[in-house]
Amino acid sequence: MSEQLINRPEPTEYAAYYEKYISRVADGNIVTVLGQQIDNSVTLLNGLSDAQAGFRYAPEKWSVKEVVGHLIDSERVFGYRAMRFARNDQTPLSGFEQNDYVQAAAFDDQSLSDLASEFEHVRRANLYMLRGLNGEAWDRRGEANGNGVSVRALAYIIAGHELHHMDIIRTKYL
Repeated sequence: MSEQLINRPEPTEYAAYYEKYISRVADGNIVTVLGQQIDNSVTLLNGLSDAQAGFRYAPEKWSVKEVVGHLIDSERVFGYRAMRFARNDQTPLSGFEQNDYVQAAAFDDQSLSDLASEFEHVRRANLYMLRGLNGEAWDRRGEANGNGVSVRALAYIIAGHELHHMDIIRTKYL
């Protein structure tokens, strides 16, 4: 189904908070966009030094490694939500506290190259799942963190979330 054009989600398909991510995503095949992001992000991350990987632009801010770890965690959570809802599972799913996840993960103890590789593999796994969806599955919805969301919106959120954080890395960290 990857050749199918997946329309941009309507605002009724996601919580208003996610508009800041969805609005960043260019029109086109969302599965293609998600695939192209892998090379762009991994190339940028693999070009950073150890000093850059541990840099924080303010004391209370995450390091680059922690930002990448957050991307990985979020990719997993959003992908899991998309898979559950695509399979027509209507069980409401809880949210996750991103700061607690980052604090508990010790991303700064890992190499940036390992984190970049993990991001790539998690994204590729989500791409395989999304490519297998039919039109009906893309339209399905569920509840996550107390808000309704469609599978289509989750794919756009994944892409926009990555764009948001990679832009922050480029503008505030480098």
